[in-house]
Amino acid sequence: MKVLYITTAYPRSEKDIITPWLVETVQLLQGKAIDITVFTSAYQGLGDQTVMGTRVKRFRYFFARWEKLTHDETAIDRVQKGFLNKILAFCYLLLGTMAVWRLCRKEHFDIIHVHWPLPHFLFGYVAGRVCAAPIVISFHGAELMAVRKKFRLLRPFLRWAIARADRVTANSTHTVRAIQEIFNRSVDIVPFGAAVSTKGGQVRVEMAAEKSILFVGRLVERKGVRYLIEAAAQIASRYNIRVDIVGDGPELPKLMRLTAEKGLGAVVRFHGRVSAEELPRFYENCDIFVLPAVIDSKGDTEGLGVVLIEAMTYKKPVIASAVGGITDLVIDGQTGLAVPPGDGDALVRAIVQLIEKPELAQRLSQQGYEHILANYSWGVIIDRLITLYQEVYSSHSE
Repeated sequence: MKVLYITTAYPRSEKDIITPWLVETVQLLQGKAIDITVFTSAYQGLGDQTVMGTRVKRFRYFFARWEKLTHDETAIDRVQKGFLNKILAFCYLLLGTMAVWRLCRKEHFDIIHVHWPLPHFLFGYVAGRVCAAPIVISFHGAELMAVRKKFRLLRPFLRWAIARADRVTANSTHTVRAIQEIFNRSVDIVPFGAAVSTKGGQVRVEMAAEKSILFVGRLVERKGVRYLIEAAAQIASRYNIRVDIVGDGPELPKLMRLTAEKGLGAVVRFHGRVSAEELPRFYENCDIFVLPAVIDSKGDTEGLGVVLIEAMTYKKPVIASAVGGITDLVIDGQTGLAVPPGDGDALVRAIVQLIEKPELAQRLSQQGYEHILANYSWGVIIDRLITLYQEVYSSHSE
């Protein structure tokens, strides 16, 4: 079976760390005899490649110097920054449509799978018509939030895409609800961004001299990191804690100022963006993982929370806000502790509870780990995808 993956971006080399979950998905599917070609955009003149064994077809859309609409930043954010980026977006759509038409005229694909349907369903629709192939579209949350708050004029396009696709997938029940607000139809939950290898770390149950609290993620408003820092200010007066913040983003200067104002220079450590090789060490060495997500001023929140999956895979107790797709992962008192978003006092109580009750931390860690194995392990995800492909292909062939 030949499948064309249409995506915003794909790694430019083996060292490029963007969309690691998509790379893993593609490689595992190819190991199951699914022949995948990735169709994506160029970056500063970069052409067709073979990346980690996968054929990548890149379309050019402008002069090489300015081909930076994707890869380094989300295209939705980049388009809003200046008139040139709006011109780039127009060229992206026009030349991408022409390129996928040419590709599908040369070779046939059995299934067209579109990630981030805004705007890529346009490419998928053309490919589907040329190949007479069914179209699967997958939402990961960001485009739905963008249409809700920033690009409302594109809502009819998204409604058309959802209605015309043969199958629609989402990464969480939160994303399913957002899709069905636009067009009510059945949606399959296939959490592409969530599946991780099972590493099976161990939770530390002894009362360590210092408790390590970890956050991993992009430092943007919706992550709610300021609530973690404010909670640390209350907890540090009673317990010996360390807060490790891994990640970078526009909120970093503000968070560093808040840390200084609270006198937490010796408690809160900012590590910036770390490599894929370094990250496991942070998960292994932490005692508690916290994702204090909120609904930000733009109405955006977590579509799923992949970092929670990673922490739970390492058998670490997690605390997270009961918001967005997080509720699929953190079931309060069963797979972790859930707190109301933006409730600093509740966050303090949850952290203290895990510090003072190591037996509870151990139980939540084990149950969280088992939840991931049953619902988010690579074997489960890949089997779900292959079944979906077989169903949509058979239905289209009848």
